[in-house]
Amino acid sequence: MNFQLIPHGTRMEANGDGAPFDISSSATRTFLCRLTITDQIEQESLDVSIWGSPDGQNWGAKPLLKLPQQFYRGDTKMVLDLSLRPEIRFIRARWELNRWGRVAPTPMFVAGLDLNEIPPMSRETPTRRAVMAT
Repeated sequence: MNFQLIPHGTRMEANGDGAPFDISSSATRTFLCRLTITDQIEQESLDVSIWGSPDGQNWGAKPLLKLPQQFYRGDTKMVLDLSLRPEIRFIRARWELNRWGRVAPTPMFVAGLDLNEIPPMSRETPTRRAVMAT
């Protein structure tokens, strides 16, 4: 499964929400999220989060995942693991813009957010403790 929660080349000048996507047919419910910013102006920030809903109407009070705040062009990647949240059937993106400074008061980012389904992470992977040198 692959989704564009925010289609590439989306020009953002105000806070907004993306379209909801049904993930109920996902085999792993684990996604690699990639936020790509291709254009921006100075003295502004972008906050992107992913929200979940059991019915596509009620999106709750807290996001499922909040990506690090962005200021510049580039890529940011994070993993969204919903394998322990079977009640979530729909997801969508939300973005918030903030602008400061003396120049144009309207913030502007051009960005996109892709989600690609990945194999689930094993919860039974053995871990080893690091040995400290003395």
